[in-house]
Amino acid sequence: MSFVEDLFSLEGKVAVIIGGGGVLAGTMSVGLAKAGASVAVLDLNLENAQKVAEQTEKHGVKAIAVKADVTSKEDIENACEQVTAQLGTTDILINAPGINSATPFFEISVDEWDKIMNVNLRSMFLACQIFGKKMIESGKGGSIINISSASSGPPLSKVFTYSVSKAGVNNLTQNLAREWAPHKVRVNALAPGFFPAEQNRKVLTEERVADIMRHTPMQRFGDPEELVGAVVWLASEKASSFATGSVVRVDGGFTAMTI
Repeated sequence: MSFVEDLFSLEGKVAVIIGGGGVLAGTMSVGLAKAGASVAVLDLNLENAQKVAEQTEKHGVKAIAVKADVTSKEDIENACEQVTAQLGTTDILINAPGINSATPFFEISVDEWDKIMNVNLRSMFLACQIFGKKMIESGKGGSIINISSASSGPPLSKVFTYSVSKAGVNNLTQNLAREWAPHKVRVNALAPGFFPAEQNRKVLTEERVADIMRHTPMQRFGDPEELVGAVVWLASEKASSFATGSVVRVDGGFTAMTI
């Protein structure tokens, strides 16, 4: 094994991707498999999770699909038991669920607010509580990667609840990084820039795309594959052994811009 392969190898590791049925999370799943990890894909949409698991398993690792409502503590506990029984103790947890809305502020209902906060933030709280406890109890530690956003601060316009939820993701990440460092559990956040997917296409009007491009030095959207390097780095206990509490931005320079 070469130096680089050894540094980034996830051979023998078990990775769980919450909300893993989406495009970005699915690409991360395949990337983890290519680095050697077995993968459990958790999603409310079992069909999507199965498709991702099938693509992941083509790279010579074991991959399973598990149906789970990420806002339900009971569902996540049951999923954790299934993963442990079929793959072993979780070493890597990626929290990737996310929903969005472009509702104007005065029109946001309590139900909409609660739904977005539950999927985007409550789910991470529950997953970290359940899988994080297993990591600590194992004595091996692990790596947790929470998916944040370019809107986590300063916030983007027109996505009020989403922005608040992602700011909470960053804060939760830093709190857990501080608390769990003595237990060898590293907790970081990955903040992608603009990677067009089903959840954000509805807000990507022609005018908004022009605004994004003016604010992105690289003058383009990201490709899902461009997140894989950061994910594998954060997951690797060798390559990122001293990284915890960080918000890693992969955004084409978006958050480096002012005017």
